[in-house]
Amino acid sequence: MAIIGKIRDNGWLVLIVIGVALMAFILTDWSKMTGGDEAQYGIGTVYGEKVDDVAFNEAVNTARQNAVLQAQQQGTQPQEVDESRVWKSFTEELLLEKEYEALGIDVSDDEFDAYLYASRGFTPQAEFTNNNAFTDSITGQFSPKKLEARVNEMRESSDPEAVEAWKNTEEYYKKKRRQEKYFDILGQGIYVTELEAKNEYLANNETKSISYVVKRFRELLDADYEKQATDKNLKAYFEEHKSDKKYEVRYDARRLHFFEIAIKPSESDIKRFNRNLDSLKEAFKATTNDSLFVTNRENTEMPFYTSGPFSTAIPKSHRKAQGGQFLTYPDYVDAQYKEAQIGDVVGPYDYNGSQSIGKVIGFTSDSINARHILVGVKEGDDLAAKEALADSILSIVNDGNFEELAKEYSDDPGSGAKGGDLGYFFFGDMVPQFAAYAADKPIGEIGKVQSQFGFHIIQVKERTGRKYPRIAIVQKTLTPSKQTEKDIEDEAYNMLYDLDEKLSKISDPYKRVEKFDTLAARNEYAPKVLELKDNSPQFNNFRTRYAEDKFLGLAFKDETEVGTLVNSPVKDQDRYLVAVFAGRIEKGEPKFEDVKESIKADYIRDLKVKKLKSQMKGKKLADIKGKGVTVMDADVTFANSQLQGAGFEPKVVGAVFSIVKDGQRSLPIEGNSGVFVVKVKSTKKAPSTETYDKEKEKLRNNMNAQLQNTARRALTELADVVDNRRLLSTGARR
Repeated sequence: MAIIGKIRDNGWLVLIVIGVALMAFILTDWSKMTGGDEAQYGIGTVYGEKVDDVAFNEAVNTARQNAVLQAQQQGTQPQEVDESRVWKSFTEELLLEKEYEALGIDVSDDEFDAYLYASRGFTPQAEFTNNNAFTDSITGQFSPKKLEARVNEMRESSDPEAVEAWKNTEEYYKKKRRQEKYFDILGQGIYVTELEAKNEYLANNETKSISYVVKRFRELLDADYEKQATDKNLKAYFEEHKSDKKYEVRYDARRLHFFEIAIKPSESDIKRFNRNLDSLKEAFKATTNDSLFVTNRENTEMPFYTSGPFSTAIPKSHRKAQGGQFLTYPDYVDAQYKEAQIGDVVGPYDYNGSQSIGKVIGFTSDSINARHILVGVKEGDDLAAKEALADSILSIVNDGNFEELAKEYSDDPGSGAKGGDLGYFFFGDMVPQFAAYAADKPIGEIGKVQSQFGFHIIQVKERTGRKYPRIAIVQKTLTPSKQTEKDIEDEAYNMLYDLDEKLSKISDPYKRVEKFDTLAARNEYAPKVLELKDNSPQFNNFRTRYAEDKFLGLAFKDETEVGTLVNSPVKDQDRYLVAVFAGRIEKGEPKFEDVKESIKADYIRDLKVKKLKSQMKGKKLADIKGKGVTVMDADVTFANSQLQGAGFEPKVVGAVFSIVKDGQRSLPIEGNSGVFVVKVKSTKKAPSTETYDKEKEKLRNNMNAQLQNTARRALTELADVVDNRRLLSTGARR
């Protein structure tokens, strides 16, 4: 069914533009895991139909090939695998194709040519205008003739790979154009009425001056209401409120409760580590062969040494510290490095979770003044000819004529006009080849380096400012000993055994889950809740796929009953996880067990609201007493629900504009952070205006900005997209 047919019922809906169709991601060959026709879900379903795993693999292979090609062109490694983005792109394309078919959207050959070559009102594609191969060498503008020549070359090539590449390119731009046409249709459903624009204007321009008092919920302790939160009272509250929108279950899911036992060093591990660090520091200080010392794996986890400018270390507060280009150190040791001499040792101090010891082997100036002449090299230039030109300039340049030659020959328009002068800079602001020269070459010497921009003829004129240390560094990370790991493993197994023994005596499965949480908390482990959607189970903050697979198996295998424990502690890198299956959650009206904790929190909150309202009802603002209670003043608009001194309070702001008149005091109002009593002192009306065009444009732009994400969610929900790849691979669901 086309989503366009739902616009009248659902407002405006749209669909996300699929990212570049030729993106690279590496996926498992899922066709080998489907197990034939007996699998209900396969790798997933869209509109209840199984996704074609063969087509999926073909798309993945095409993406992989393009990723490799792109990496080769850029001289980099192919991008890391991102399976979720691959699946999202592939299924969204399936959804779009159904929309195109329902609406009769297609691209004719004539339209495609006009779109590709930017004729008949179409604008050139950005990837062509930014590529010198498809721009005019004189005007710098997009050249349709150059692009057409390249297309014809690929179409008529005797190389099958070139022909295939053209077919993929053609398909990509046809898909892109179909998407644009589809969104144009959806965009026609976006409009703003005069009344909406007027309300937007008033919401932003009418101001109320108010005084208010708030008694915070935190003044009343939850523990004081625990006795009233009995199962009987909570179930009665649930029956009264179970149809409230906030309790509605929006998707089918499985719920697990779990806790973690951290695998961390013991006190004896810490003492041993610190003794070893002290010994390492003394040995580092005493050695006369720094390079050998820091490349010995017995001394450090980062066997690396360089004495050049890129051994420079800077404090973490330095503006260049986040780029990963330099070694960094905490600000609290900056004073030690400032005062250090060559050969001094600083540390240990924390460096990305490890303990580091740095030895000063030199210094780099903070500020360098230099000038250069750039012989630029662009794609297609004769490199040898450019270097010959640079060498000829180098052979004649000197202090006296540097400025003149820079103005005449430099391809750097900024510095060239100033005789090559670059002013003062931190050496790390320059490309590495230039930076190394600027940091170390003698003042006044003129030399040549090559970078991605071409050939630089450089002269360093001055180095000033503070000096940053160049350091050799050793690193050690505190880790638990083998004995400690064994002790923690035993602790996890003993805890699971104890849970199994106690839970097996409880017949009610949901009471077993409650007991699990109680015993975990009693042993000072914090119980957590994990919900895994049936359609697309996702994990946050899990360290390993192994742990995720174990949890998927516990949650989704049909034979798992509520209250079932994981069969053994699950190791997840630096922790053990112990879990219990807490039940299936069905879409729609909730079961009491599914929302019990939320019901309890809201029930206690309502008791607090009644208590605070009774304390505040009928009182003037100045007569309302309590810890930290003072009369506050604020100016508010309806468009901004942030209440000065209180935070986000839409109910309070709404009451101010809809119920309370000037000079009046409100009844107690339940807010987000507490109960409020508000007095409206005065209203400043919005200035009169003849038009609300600005508001219309603003609202229209906001709607357009949300268009694609809104439609993406709507279409995915409408199609009931199921991502079964992980469950299929673990055997939890076929």
